[in-house]
This record gives sequence, structure tokens and C-alpha cells, in this order.
Amino acid sequence: MNPLITLVVGARPNFMKIAPLMHAFAARAPDYELCLVHTGQHYDDAMSGAFFTQLGIPAADVHLGVGSGTHAEQVGRTMIKFEKVLRARRPTWVVVVGDVNATCACAITAKQEQVRLAHVEAGLRSFDWSMPEEVNRVVTDRLADFLFTPDAIADANLEKEGVAADRIHRVGNIMIDTLESQREAAAALDPSRIVADSLVAPRGKVELTDKGYALLTMHRPGNVDTAEVLAALVGYIVDELSGECPVVWPIHPRTQKNLEAAGLWERVVGSAQVLVTRPLDYRSMLRLNQGARVCLTDSGGLQEECCVLGTPCLTMRDNTERPITLVAHGGCSLLVGNDVGRIRAAMRDAGALSCTTSRPPLWDGQTANRIVDAFVEAG
Repeated sequence: MNPLITLVVGARPNFMKIAPLMHAFAARAPDYELCLVHTGQHYDDAMSGAFFTQLGIPAADVHLGVGSGTHAEQVGRTMIKFEKVLRARRPTWVVVVGDVNATCACAITAKQEQVRLAHVEAGLRSFDWSMPEEVNRVVTDRLADFLFTPDAIADANLEKEGVAADRIHRVGNIMIDTLESQREAAAALDPSRIVADSLVAPRGKVELTDKGYALLTMHRPGNVDTAEVLAALVGYIVDELSGECPVVWPIHPRTQKNLEAAGLWERVVGSAQVLVTRPLDYRSMLRLNQGARVCLTDSGGLQEECCVLGTPCLTMRDNTERPITLVAHGGCSLLVGNDVGRIRAAMRDAGALSCTTSRPPLWDGQTANRIVDAFVEAG
């Protein structure tokens, strides 16, 4: 019987990690059977369906339809439904990626069902237990039989936690596989057209030039769930940053909801230089990041992309599970938190914002191939 690999995706950050892995299995281990399970943590087309189409991911074999909810609600519903999938299909391996709720839920269920577990993007640590993602990462790594890490810092984190060396496989960053496969197609897009076609509020003609605009994303609770924090950030974005250059802001549903609740939505969309768009597909976001003067974000994936693209990145967090992307480690990212003073100072420091392309070892677009080879070798 051919090995059956069950691959799990749950939210948008997972799609860029699973796509190259599926392509690599097809090319290097065609005898392996794949079962793609989509838990449905991100369930609208703008946050999910468009990524499947653009990245060449086939339709999910199983869609759990978990939907939104608290951490406990999503994890609980996912475990109940995923247990049925495992008992019906009995895969050889379950592969989970990243740090979303689906990752933790399916990891626990796989081990309960005595199915071997692999974690892609293992070993990342923020050491911030207020982040649900940190809980998900630590639990998943504790349970995994194969831990596929992106860099030496992740290896060291696992070693300090007592993980056996034969479970750790440094393979590089699978996100960069997708970046490299989409780079050329993204570069052919027109940033002005991307934004004009996606605006959530009427505007005149949009004119964007490379290195002439800022790219902004925010979705984490620490930045958008407290009205006072959100109001201060909006004040800086609308009153100061947009005076220096246009600000392109692909809006996350969570952020839009909180802006509306705080009475800030009209102020944002009413600013002539703040261009608020609907959530964008991967290729469009990559093009905007390629051309941005600076990226302000609380997204881990964008930190990594900026590192390889050479785009200065102000990471709007007090910590990061991806320290390899920081300027101190040769990357392009500065931690600025959500303090407007720190953000303002970083924006004004031209020296701190100047950076070049930085590729940690094995961030070469071949990570998925190394992962598949490890499975083949293990049998």
C-alpha cells in the first residue's frame, strides 16, 4: 500500500506553505497519496479560495467547515471533526504547518490516533504566552515526530527544550519556495491597478510608484482589539504617515470590524492618502511588498518576505518568533511595537530603514524538496 499523507490547512498563512509541498510530492514522490484537509478556519473566498486557485492547490479532499470562534471553540470543533477523518482514512503521516489553531488541534488528534506527525515551520518561539500562536507552536512541537525547522535559531530552541536531534530536520523556509515561484508573475502586475481594483471606498485615479508608498497590515489583538491603541495608530497613519507617502492598507476583517466599533472607520477611508483595500491574493500582496518603500506589519510571513525582498519592515510587535529576520541578525525588520513614538522614530531613521536582500541559509526555494526527501528516506 502506498503511503498516505494527510496535509492540513486552516488559515491563509498555511496556504503558501502547503502549496510547494504538494507540488514537491507530485514531482519527487508520485507514489505517495495525498489527502488535503481544509479545516475552514478562514472560510471566505478572499481569505481562502483565491489562494487555492492562484497557488495551484487542488480543491480540498475534506473540508471541515470549522469557521470562526474563540481558540477553544475552533480547536474543539476541529478535533471532533478531524478525528473522524483519521479513523476513516488511517493515514501514514499527518503534516501540519505554521501555528494556527488548526495546527494545534490536528496535532493533538493525530497523536491520540497514533498517526505519525510532522510539523513544518517547527522551533519558532516568541516566548510570549499571551499569543495563542505560541501555545499552538509549543504543543505541536512537543508532539511531532518530524520537526522541520527554518533556521539555526529554531534548532537551538528545540534543543533547549530537550527535543532529540534525530527529530529535528533543518530544511529552510517553505514560505520562500512560494515567493520564488510567484516572484516573476507578481513583478508583472501594476501596483496602481491592484489597489484601484480592490478599494473599499471610492477614489480618484490611483498613482503608485515603486518605493513611493508604504504597505500596512494589522490584525493581531494587541494592535486592533483595544480602542485606545487602535485610535493612536490610526491617528499616526492618517495624520502623519500618509503625509509622507500614500499608505496601502489591505484590511483584515477583524481590523475593519474593530475600526467600525471604535468609530474610526470613516476617518480611515476618508483620508485621501490612505488606500484601504479588500484582502488581497498572494501574488498581489507580493507585488505590493516588492515595490513598497516600507512595510508596517504584525504579520510573521511578511517579515520573512521583506527579509528576502530587501523591503524595510517595521514589525508592529514587541517580540517575534522569527528573530532571523531582524536587522540584528542581518535581516530587514525592526521591532517597533504599537507605540507611535517608536514607529515615528524608526520611520525617520533613514539608516535603520536601509537594508539589502538577506537570505538565511537554505532559504533558497528548495525547502519543499528537502521535506519530501526526508519522508521518502524515512519510508
